[in-house]
Amino acid sequence: MTSPDPGTDARTGASLYRMVMPGHTCPYGVKARWLLGRHGYAVDDHWLTTRAETDAFKVQHDVRTTPQIFIDGQRIGGHDDLRRFLGLKVKDAGATSYVPVLAVFAVAALLALAVDWLTFLPLVSFMTLERFVAIAMMLLAMLKLQDVDRFATMFLNYDLLARRLPPYGLVYPFLELGAGVLMLTRTLDWLSIPVALFIGGIGAVSVFQAVYVEKRDLKCACVGGSSSVPLGFVSLTENVMMVAMALWMLAGIH
Repeated sequence: MTSPDPGTDARTGASLYRMVMPGHTCPYGVKARWLLGRHGYAVDDHWLTTRAETDAFKVQHDVRTTPQIFIDGQRIGGHDDLRRFLGLKVKDAGATSYVPVLAVFAVAALLALAVDWLTFLPLVSFMTLERFVAIAMMLLAMLKLQDVDRFATMFLNYDLLARRLPPYGLVYPFLELGAGVLMLTRTLDWLSIPVALFIGGIGAVSVFQAVYVEKRDLKCACVGGSSSVPLGFVSLTENVMMVAMALWMLAGIH
């Protein structure tokens, strides 16, 4: 049994049953205990220290998971149920989100500014924009490379070339990464420019066809095969960005 965190005013009692075993401590139990203490509950913290003890608890209370929280003798449920009880937001696992792409673009912008700083260039210039696009391509490719097969499978849902030639989805992340590296270093323009034009052009047409012509509701593979980003404007932006960068370099604009 433990007491509330120092400095909190315990307004009522709460009992928490969570797994704390030699090889495993339930993270949701830790989060539940912190939430209860933060909201002023005196926590009676019960540890389930063996698998048998945990299974017996589940049978006794007719529940499928732990942790389980009881407040004033009433069962609230697990961690997500506790959040709802406290009026807090609960993440919908199936909900679409732009956070992954926004994170990539934000980090790419910061890295581009950092490179400018280290090379004593103006923080905002045409070169900054070039570096931002190249770094963004590399970061997006990195996310795809975490599970190439899963990305390629998801890519087949909408990419026109991958549908006709499935292995294209497997090489796409490597093409994007290679083009990004070459564009960042401004080497082998004769190779990076056509690669970016090719994959970006096909990608832009594919996204436009799937979203704006066929009106399909799909997830974008742009940040990997487990993406919750909806296929649409952001996906189109990634491909248009590559094409624009290639044309920019082809025109010799620096």
